[in-house]
Amino acid sequence: MPPAATRALLGLGENLAIARVRRHESQRAWAKRLGVSVPTLIRMERGDPGVGAGIYATALWFIGKSDALPDLASPANDQGAIESDVRAAIKRRAVRSAASVEARLGRKTATK
Repeated sequence: MPPAATRALLGLGENLAIARVRRHESQRAWAKRLGVSVPTLIRMERGDPGVGAGIYATALWFIGKSDALPDLASPANDQGAIESDVRAAIKRRAVRSAASVEARLGRKTATK
């Protein structure tokens, strides 16, 4: 896993553990609500990438944050894809020759 992804999971796990503790819930109680064993809950709270995404999503739901999940990969927030689209548009524009542009302009003025 990339180091940035590892750090993100570690942070998520720590934040979920803090949320559980602030709610005065034991690991046993949360594990039961999540439908997992206590060792799996401990792994989740440590940011283990082997823990299923559904378990993380359910834990986020417990603290009222599951609505934020779809926005994580929202096309509107996908900076890499946006940059790729811009590069492709620039490349398409660059392919046109000056003669092509003049021909298009000539046709537009002729039809007016």
